[in-house]
Amino acid sequence: MAPFTDLDAYRSEFPVVEEQLYFNHAGVAPTSRRAVAAIQEWSEDLLRHGVRNERHWEARAERVRAAAARLIGAEAGEITFVRNTGHGLGVVAEGLDWRPGDEVAVAASIEYPSNVYPWQHLRDRGVSVREIVPREGGVTPEAVAAALTPRTRLVSVSSVQFASGHRTDLDALGALCERAGVLFCVDGIQSVGCIPVDVKKSRVHFLSADSHKWMLGVSGIGFLYVAQDVLPRVRPVLVGWRSTTDLWNFNTPRFELKPDATKFEEGSHAFTGIYALGAALELLLEVGMDRVSERIRALLEHADTRLRDLGCDTGPSPEHRAGSLTFLPPGGDADIKALATHLKDNQVNFSVRRGRIRVSPHFYNQPAELDRLVALVRGFSGR
Repeated sequence: MAPFTDLDAYRSEFPVVEEQLYFNHAGVAPTSRRAVAAIQEWSEDLLRHGVRNERHWEARAERVRAAAARLIGAEAGEITFVRNTGHGLGVVAEGLDWRPGDEVAVAASIEYPSNVYPWQHLRDRGVSVREIVPREGGVTPEAVAAALTPRTRLVSVSSVQFASGHRTDLDALGALCERAGVLFCVDGIQSVGCIPVDVKKSRVHFLSADSHKWMLGVSGIGFLYVAQDVLPRVRPVLVGWRSTTDLWNFNTPRFELKPDATKFEEGSHAFTGIYALGAALELLLEVGMDRVSERIRALLEHADTRLRDLGCDTGPSPEHRAGSLTFLPPGGDADIKALATHLKDNQVNFSVRRGRIRVSPHFYNQPAELDRLVALVRGFSGR
């Protein structure tokens, strides 16, 4: 389908706009009519025809894999389906050949737990987590460089910090890791579907993201990227019939792992999620990630200016911003709980992260919706 010239034409895909001011795509996003239709398509096929069209389901899954690869600049053979971001990061953490004394560099004090616990879980294998000390509300190349030691084998960062919205310079970190000879792992859930991502340009070895945030999909399905040159170094944590080269031969077992990222898929696909993911990815590719990113940036600039005019403290600064804007009302954090209740009572969907209101609009949102948010903050502040 050709993309609409006017992004507002896509609003019909998101009925949630009829009910709420939805600015919570960094939390849990509403999905689209297309994604729901895709789920219904597979469910209806199963209902009416049973397994007769299974090979068509498999072919659809491969098209979705290819779409995921296109979205992040990868090859289809470098993509494996996962349940969620933590699942993908766990595949990496548990699959590498760690040695006692190895270190993983992580900004544990600011990262979402999904990018902390898998590395801390390696403690009983003699692997330690070395803290990256945050700077400017996020992870900077200088902070990572200061954390590296001769024992560092992997650096793991979020592409965008969940609480502050601080955007990480993946290109700079990828170059740094390459020079240092360490692996570079990215929790990409706060960027994929929000801003353009190019894993090759950024020299990323691993990237994991699930679809229920900026990809506009559903919970329970996502993908993990593993660069071709490091695939042989990652041992599957689980294996099954789908992990092997002769996967449709159920009569004569022949255990030979696939050479690509599908070796990490041990059993039957979650087709409802994969169909929904496919519809979500195709929508983003249809619109174009440059257009998506430009629209989100413009919406955040619009909100930032008006909130600061009210006396709100906003962040992050534009040069570190991706898809989220956080703010404190003029009264400071003492008013956060009351303001949050006020906004929720007026059908605004947002999050509170580390004591600040976080708003994260998507490309189908409009400036007028953010004006309504600002008006509600103004009304609260002037009571």
